[in-house]
Amino acid sequence: MGKLAEIKTKQTELSVEDFISSIKDEQKRKDSLILLKLYKKISGEKPKIWGSSIIGFGKKVYKSPATGREVEWFKLGFSPRKANISLQLVIDIRKHSDLLKKFGKHKAGVGCLYINKLADIDMKVLEKIINVAVKQK
Repeated sequence: MGKLAEIKTKQTELSVEDFISSIKDEQKRKDSLILLKLYKKISGEKPKIWGSSIIGFGKKVYKSPATGREVEWFKLGFSPRKANISLQLVIDIRKHSDLLKKFGKHKAGVGCLYINKLADIDMKVLEKIINVAVKQK
């Protein structure tokens, strides 16, 4: 393994609870607390704040398929953003179209799902997706 690249988004010692408490949008704050519980239960990892606004679980060395660059990253996480909630799964989510068809209202990136609120999606399908992500190396 080569030297890890330095990236801006790193694990911090900021309080996850304080971060969630500071979310102004009440629905996003409530959804974040539900996601926090779900991710903790499935991953078995303690949540940490990465950068200024990502709640990450676990740690892994991620190698970019495009550049080969290696960075320390979280195994999975989420970020309650102004526009939406980003669910970072660190898997190629497009390979799981069978689950996405049943997921509900969302947009998909390569390793992320973007939702407006938990009420728009099927929570049982989200659990399955998180389980798939946790099992990835």
